[in-house]
Amino acid sequence: MEQQPTAVPASGDPAGAIETVFRIESPRVIAGVARIVRDVGIAEELAQDALVAALEQWPRDGVPGNPGAWLMATAKHRAIDLVRRRERYARKLAEVGRDLEAAPYHVDDPADPDDIDDDLLRLVFTACHPVLSAESRIALTLRLLGGLTTVEIARAYLVPEATVAQRIVRAKRTLASKGVAFEVPYGPGREARLGSVLEVIYLIFNEGYAATHGDDLLRPALCEDALRLARVLAELMPKEPEVHGLASLLEFQASRTAARTGPKGEPVLLRDQNRARWNRMLIARGITALGRADAVSTGAPGPYALQAAIAACHAHAHTYEETDWARIAALYGLLAARSPSPVELNRAVAVSMAEGPGPALEIVDRLAAEPALRDYHLLPSVRGDLLARLGRMAEARTEFERAARLARNERERELLEARAEECRRPGGGDPA
Repeated sequence: MEQQPTAVPASGDPAGAIETVFRIESPRVIAGVARIVRDVGIAEELAQDALVAALEQWPRDGVPGNPGAWLMATAKHRAIDLVRRRERYARKLAEVGRDLEAAPYHVDDPADPDDIDDDLLRLVFTACHPVLSAESRIALTLRLLGGLTTVEIARAYLVPEATVAQRIVRAKRTLASKGVAFEVPYGPGREARLGSVLEVIYLIFNEGYAATHGDDLLRPALCEDALRLARVLAELMPKEPEVHGLASLLEFQASRTAARTGPKGEPVLLRDQNRARWNRMLIARGITALGRADAVSTGAPGPYALQAAIAACHAHAHTYEETDWARIAALYGLLAARSPSPVELNRAVAVSMAEGPGPALEIVDRLAAEPALRDYHLLPSVRGDLLARLGRMAEARTEFERAARLARNERERELLEARAEECRRPGGGDPA
């Protein structure tokens, strides 16, 4: 994957333009430096030092032709200076320094793109190491790979900035204290580590696609960050079917973003969405990525590829009624074999469209005793919808009211309260 020089945005604010370049290039710079110092915390500090140097020099001397390579070279030279000061590694690190300094120092020449990609892949696996909690993995990934500031991460997840800062600091300390290697794992440990990487990207996207807290249903910036990370990972790991499966799923889901909310930010149900507003370019990318997943797969499709196949069914349907609900129900059946509880609820929705609300209600009622779904607002929401379609309005209203009490997102709560109110009126409670 050839690295192209980063374009510097036209701006009357040189500092702002430099910070934009740094946001784009920082993951590669941190990854390249981490290979030398073997510590992501120190690597991030050295990358920040390179940013400070750019802020001092570029307004005075002009922006170099390849600012990304300039930042990389500056950070690497500072890394070499640092490792040379570590006496117990003096011999080994002096060799590293001599090798790096042997190459001509031309800031306009891009670094070896293969090196950058290898380093970036190592950084992905390090930031998403299972030794860290899910919250720490997400914060560190957004910080190192997404280029987000602590303030931006805190704002996205509606938590105090100090909480995010503590998570990032603890994550760096944990990686250092546990001696986590800066590497891409191979052998038996690779699948588990890759699963952690995919999970983090998936969680970031989901929080942007359907926010769990706050007043807004969508947080597009998080979706964009997750989608970008998925695309990068797909380029770096072209032979991993689940990587392509996740990329495909996120492309399909992102294609509906513009149609998922109304003029006032209110949720628009899938059946009511204007499909002309679905992004056809993203749908085409999703189809391509799903084809790549199928092409490199040597066994049964994984959970992300299955979810992508379900999303593809929606993308191919010109109207809600034309959706191949029977196929979607069958795909959810395969997915439910891996993680039954929440997936069974989704299968019930597909069954309700393919076979009617009665058989679907039987599935939902069996899920009522599942501990994992006890406080899941979508369970009473789906049950309320099925009851409304069966004409049992009083019961449906009770379920929608319960779902509204459980919902933590204000927009979802408003929608569920409106559904409950509809059940009071004659002829209300149309299917979702």
